[in-house]
Amino acid sequence: MLRFGIISTAKIGRELVVPAIQDAENCVVTAIASRDLAKAREMADRFSVPHAFGSYEEMLASDKIDAVYIPLPTSQHVEWTIKAADAGKHVLCEKPIALKADDIDSLIAARDRNKVLVTEAYMVTYTPVWRKVRSLISDGAIGTLQHVQGAFTYFNRDPGNMRNIPELGGGALPDIGVYPTIGTRFSTGKEPLRVQAVTRRDPEFGTDIYSSVKADFGDFELSFYVATQMANRQVMVFHGTDGYIEVKSPFNADRWGAEEIELANRGHNESTIFRFPDSRQYKREAEAFARAANGENEEIVTLESSKLSQKFIDAIYRASEKDGWETV
Repeated sequence: MLRFGIISTAKIGRELVVPAIQDAENCVVTAIASRDLAKAREMADRFSVPHAFGSYEEMLASDKIDAVYIPLPTSQHVEWTIKAADAGKHVLCEKPIALKADDIDSLIAARDRNKVLVTEAYMVTYTPVWRKVRSLISDGAIGTLQHVQGAFTYFNRDPGNMRNIPELGGGALPDIGVYPTIGTRFSTGKEPLRVQAVTRRDPEFGTDIYSSVKADFGDFELSFYVATQMANRQVMVFHGTDGYIEVKSPFNADRWGAEEIELANRGHNESTIFRFPDSRQYKREAEAFARAANGENEEIVTLESSKLSQKFIDAIYRASEKDGWETV
């Protein structure tokens, strides 16, 4: 049973990840750390977690945990991932694990010198929904893939929210731009060659609040938009010569809507619906992480893949500052 420590009492941990770990078959939360011991104890009591720590360092030095989950503000991900790895702990870090692709080299070095597992928490890659999309494309269900279309938007103008604070790594691309990109890369096994992009920033916050992106993958194109000040929307469509796949609830599978995929034929007179009523993506993520940490042969998001993901985001930012194509 892999023992997790949680670094901070962040909302995503409280509401989604900690309950999922406690529900998992092969891991459990044994410690919560906060810079405010009272907050750590409050969260520990809520989830019947036996240990609470008043500092992150104290928990990392403890023998009560084998691994950590890091849901800190994005700007602190690299620092605390390295500290956790150097303490001999396996690391599951929220996305994005870094704000620049080159920063991931230091994480790879920390992973290798400490012989621990370090992975970015892309929960979508562990769901049966996305694995079915990948298999349908690989099996030729839509013929030759020509185009991928995506959107992920929500509305948030809270000035205290980290997504609207540049110093904490806020912005639409770090927060949700990573989902259409990882979804496409995961499903196709392909990498982008070049990108074009338009990005708008909030005049008050300074964060990017909208991006429209076109990416050339060589064999097909991806076009998507993300926004933090638009009405809520999530969709991904994979369009081929013989049909298309529409993912109805691509990213927040258990909260957005129906966990299903539509496979439509070329003439649009026949479609098949694949339903996944129990994806529980955070639970699957935790269980896969625990298996990999225990040395089992498990597919996880490697840091090398994370670096490719971040190179994509870095290129989008560069492309938004010029006309024409930018090499990834």
